[in-house]
Amino acid sequence: MSISENKARGFFAMGVEGITKPANLGNLARSSHAFGASFFYTISPVVDVHGMQKTDTSDAFDHLPFYNFDTVGELSLPKKCALVAIELTPDSVELPSFRHPMRAAYVLGQERGNVSDELMERADHVIKIPMKFCVNVGVAGAIVMYDRLLSMGKFRPRPVKAGGPTEFLPEHTHGNQIIRSGRKEN
Repeated sequence: MSISENKARGFFAMGVEGITKPANLGNLARSSHAFGASFFYTISPVVDVHGMQKTDTSDAFDHLPFYNFDTVGELSLPKKCALVAIELTPDSVELPSFRHPMRAAYVLGQERGNVSDELMERADHVIKIPMKFCVNVGVAGAIVMYDRLLSMGKFRPRPVKAGGPTEFLPEHTHGNQIIRSGRKEN
């Protein structure tokens, strides 16, 4: 099943603050495109964003909107879009225990640093990938997007024993119309 067939509700974006390596930026943009991001953004990039196209073999910026913000203060997200910082801190929620918002903009910090304090203060949620040490920015972003896909998508159930699914995903059926009167009944 391709992502376009998955019909997950809502939207998400992927972003990075202060990125310094073109290959990491290209990898993250390409992964965002592959996982069906609605847009991609950078905040205060140190690298030439358009110079990374050698590592973005999917031409992600030809397929999804790209926004660059010079400062954290300029960051502007759609209404009701939750900002989710991905940062390895003691208080972060572990990714397997996190319920992804319907409308989310994820953000990672630079390669050899953290999400800035200013951006952490703006974050609605802070999550971490439970692992022994930090991984590459592109890898971390891909793990979070994959987790979102698994938790919000419609997939056939995993079998009890090793191997592929043996059950089919039932087709969605619409029920009868529900009419609410607006008053509570006792």
